[in-house]
Formats: sequence, structure tokens, C-alpha cells
Amino acid sequence: MTGSSSNDRESDGSKQDWLDNRLPVRRFLSAQFRHFPMPRSANMLWTVGAMLSAVLVLMLLSGLVLAMNYTPTVAGAFASIEAIERRVPSGWLMRSMHMAGASLFLGALYLHLFRGLYYGSYKKPRELVWLLGLLLLVMTMITAFAGYVLPWGQMSYWGADIAGKALASIPVIGSFAERVFLYGDQPGDGTLHHLFVLHFTLAFAIVAVVGLHVASVHVAGSGNPSGVEPDRKGRLPFSPYFAIKDAFGVAVFAIILAAVMFLFPDLVTEAANYRPANPLRTPTNIEPEWYFLPFYGMLQAIPFKFGGLVASVGAVAVLFFAPWLDTSPVRSAQQRPLIRLSMILLVVSFVALGLAGKHHMEGGWLIIGRCATVFYFFHFLVVLPLVSRRENAALEDAS
Repeated sequence: MTGSSSNDRESDGSKQDWLDNRLPVRRFLSAQFRHFPMPRSANMLWTVGAMLSAVLVLMLLSGLVLAMNYTPTVAGAFASIEAIERRVPSGWLMRSMHMAGASLFLGALYLHLFRGLYYGSYKKPRELVWLLGLLLLVMTMITAFAGYVLPWGQMSYWGADIAGKALASIPVIGSFAERVFLYGDQPGDGTLHHLFVLHFTLAFAIVAVVGLHVASVHVAGSGNPSGVEPDRKGRLPFSPYFAIKDAFGVAVFAIILAAVMFLFPDLVTEAANYRPANPLRTPTNIEPEWYFLPFYGMLQAIPFKFGGLVASVGAVAVLFFAPWLDTSPVRSAQQRPLIRLSMILLVVSFVALGLAGKHHMEGGWLIIGRCATVFYFFHFLVVLPLVSRRENAALEDAS
């Protein structure tokens, strides 16, 4: 019996070795994840990446179920959503999971972005990590907007109409861009078909870019709250220390997702979108999902459409230049009082823009929205370059 057990173990080992020599998945996972060195000082904000990965898998699985039962036509879109909710087994659960997951995914992505800005994760040697993360943000926003239009309710239709009119404001090519986007003069079958294909395709493209993002992190190494690259003693292997922390973060995220789905569904749904799209009846208050409200606020803050479009697109575009706007070797805002203060005001401005967008820039909200828009760009285009220049000069004097 002992000889037989030994032979079985050798046989199992040889099978594993045979596969690992040809497809070294086990060695790769062990080297890149289990033994990957992480800074001891990494706090709970470093678990947001694991939360995003978990909810992305959930979104893909629930999205596949929804796509199998969806009809991307004006006549069938709203009816197919109703059928999913009422007749497809657990369809209501899949759709609720998909909507709540999308909302929380964008929220976690904004938190992940804030962590990168606050702790200087965009600085050398992590520029590519930052750029790939921003590419993921753009792809996710496009995917979310396409998904918002697909149910073809009232808010979906008029959201597509507003997006088309914003594109039409572009000089020279505006009318062409609007027709390409809408596939006609107004939202219709072509719009739904294009956005459905875009939504479905980008979802899997996001997975590929996530792979590149994670790979770039494993090449450049993970940042840390102190902003100082730790030595060997200042690092710990990813497993079990940070694997447990990530598992805890994912569990907390799952509880929040379940609470939103079952206890507070109104946070991620709109009553107007449970009515079929009607091109002849404009809703009283047209507004996007909460995660687009700050950019919608910028769109409204500028008195002419093209200027608002430039501001809202520029708010994302300026993030790509952060590694070159902030050239100081000091990374974390913890060691930079002016940057820390400016970051706090940046968050306040972003929230204020969302509230101003929700209130359609009425009354005092117009002034608040314009001031918040100015400060948003002031932080990146003025504060970061000036503070980094001063810090560079101080370091040169000290040396």
C-alpha cells in the first residue's frame, strides 16, 4: 500500500511537472501573486483593485445572461427588458446585479483614481500603470453610457439625444459626428444596434486592458502611502498577508452590493426609465446617472455647448498629463501640505459639480458649478506644476 501511494504521488507530480514545463501557470501565479512583494504600509485603499476585479467578473457573467435575452431594436428593446424582469428565471436578479454592480464599479473606480492622485501613483516608474488605468476609466465610462441607453426607457432615449446634440456642437464635423453616433437624425434602431455591439465588445476589451494594467503593476511594483520606495525589510509577500486583506475588502464590497440591490434599489434606478421611450414627450428633469453628474455639470457650466463639451472631455484628458504636470520626486500628498489641501478642495469641487449638475445649474448652483469647474482645472494646470517646481528648486538647493 505504501509503495502504491508513493507511485500515485510521483505520477501526480509528473503530470503537474509535465503541464508546468509546457504551460507554467502554477509557477507564474506563485511568482507574480503569491510571492509578489507588497509594501508593509499599504492600507485598505490598496484593496479597491481586488474589489474592482471581483465586480468585473460579476458584471460579465450577469451581462452575458442579459445579452442572451435582449433585443436591440426600438420595437423590442423595452419589451425584452420587461421580459427579463418578469419571465426569465432569476432575470430580475441578474438585471439588479448588473445595474447595482455598474454603479458601485464606477464609485470604486473613482476611489481608486483618488488614491492614485493622492499618493502619487502616477510618478516614475509607474507612468504606464497610470495611463492604462485611465484608459480603463474611459472605456468603462463609454461602456456604462452605452448600457444606460440600451433599456430604451424615457431617460435612455433622451440621454442618447443629449449626447448626439453635444457632438453636433463640434465645429465643422459636428453634424457628421452626430449622424455617425445616432446612425440617423434621431435615436433609433441604428443607435441601439451600435451601442449594444459597443457595450458588449468593450466589456471584454476591458478585461484585456485590466490584464495589461495588472502586468504593469507587477513590473513597476506597487506604490505605498509613504511615497518612499521601501527596502527589502519594508515589504511582505502578497500571500497570505494582503490576500486576506483583499478577501476582506471583497466581502465588504459584496455586502454593500447586496444592500443596494435588496434594500436601497432606488439609488441605482430611475422611475422615468421604467416608461417606454417617447420622442414626443420630454421628461421634466433629464439627468444622467450619478457617476456622470460632475461632467454633466461642466457641460452645463459653460454658456455654449461646444465649450461645455471641451470642459467635460478635458476633465478626463487632463488626468493623462498628471505625470508630466507634477515632476516633483516627492510622491505622497502626506508630505506635501499644499497638494493635500488642494486635493481636498478638488474632491469638494467634484462633488459640488455633481450637485450642480443634478440641480441643472439653477440659481446659486450656476456660480458654484463654474467656480468648481475653474478650480478643477486650476489644480492640475496651476497647482501641480508650481508646487513641483518649488519642491524641485528646494531639493536642488539642499544638494
